[in-house]
Amino acid sequence: MQLNTDRLMAKKEGAIGWLTFNNPARLNAMSQEMWQGTANVMADFGADPAIRVVVMKGAGDKAFVSGGDISEFEKTRNSAEAAAIYGQVANKARLAMSGLEKPLIAMIRGYCLGGGLGVALNADLRIASSDSRFGIPAARLSIAYGFEGVKTLVSLVGPAVAKQILFTARRYPAETALRMGLIEEVTAPEDLESVVRSYAETIADNAPLSIRASKLTIAQVLTDESERDMELLKELSREALNSHDAREGRQAFMEKRKAQFLGR
Repeated sequence: MQLNTDRLMAKKEGAIGWLTFNNPARLNAMSQEMWQGTANVMADFGADPAIRVVVMKGAGDKAFVSGGDISEFEKTRNSAEAAAIYGQVANKARLAMSGLEKPLIAMIRGYCLGGGLGVALNADLRIASSDSRFGIPAARLSIAYGFEGVKTLVSLVGPAVAKQILFTARRYPAETALRMGLIEEVTAPEDLESVVRSYAETIADNAPLSIRASKLTIAQVLTDESERDMELLKELSREALNSHDAREGRQAFMEKRKAQFLGR
């Protein structure tokens, strides 16, 4: 599986997987190739037991992702059939991000707009620089924002704020996005990478089975009660309690040392 392309770069640093959207000439706008590559990268990171947390970021300092790459729309969305294929590729990438069982962090600097905000909404944590800008311009383009994107947006900020974002199509500064609940932390631009690395390293040091269980349990909490998989949650609990890592955690606590978790 080829992970790196001209517009998408993936690398592994210890327990951290890094995905960079690399289209700075177009403010990291997402092309069809980038959507496809994102799905491949997430699958690879998800399958690698050495990777415990994944960080997404945009190349340069102007944008995380500014939306879809309009320059290729005449080719990829010039008919209903072409648009359907594009939608399938993009949706596969979104499912790969939201379905990743490892923590996913969006490191945001600059523009995070439209489909770019949709990418960030698939992350578990969104950490942004103070010079970032957020918005969904669908109302200015006569575009109906998709159900899954709206659902995720509403789950983060509530229906009233979601309406404000969608109805006005305004761009919001990072501090406003923080108050809205779109992001979890704002930092100075020069501190952004170190803050994100600190989060990622802290997560990577913790017990992978516990983190996986937490992520999947939270997903079940957000699922309609009639569709919840309670057997899955019981199995996650059994797996964690019977694991090597549970024994290691108890022993490390008693011995007053840092636990060395293996993810099993």
